[in-house]
Amino acid sequence: MAKDIHGVGEAMSDDVLSIIPSDPRWQPDRVAAGRAVALVEHLAPGVADGGDGEIDVTWYDEVTVVDCGANLERIGCPLCRAAIDTEWWGDLLEAHCEGGFAVLSVEVPCCGGSTTLNLLDYDWPCGFARFEIAIWNPGRSWFSEDELAVMADRLGHPVRQIMAHI
Repeated sequence: MAKDIHGVGEAMSDDVLSIIPSDPRWQPDRVAAGRAVALVEHLAPGVADGGDGEIDVTWYDEVTVVDCGANLERIGCPLCRAAIDTEWWGDLLEAHCEGGFAVLSVEVPCCGGSTTLNLLDYDWPCGFARFEIAIWNPGRSWFSEDELAVMADRLGHPVRQIMAHI
């Protein structure tokens, strides 16, 4: 725990740049994951330059939320474009925090339409996955489209990225 100039404890915060497959249920094999991690190690200066960056690779048993933490500003309905209360979304996440998301389909509270949690309009991106490469304190911002394309090629599946601040 860091201390501010007054000696009062202050919590440290972290940025986490996550790479997840575009299909929430898809998982790579270990060889493909290793190829993608090798690329991430090269592209993330917080890791490559001996900074405080770190990479966590996780295969989840169930579909898990990969959210943007404090970066979440708004959630929109992909059907009627209305704003969705973040408390509604938070309650859903809390209800599934232990067992994951067997089903991503949902009835949105704004218009009562059916969609999936993965298709909601998140302002900052959020997603759902059974595989994640999480780069803690990457020392950079978003990956470029070209970098994501190379990562998808190494992983063997299209990818998305999520930037969390926690």
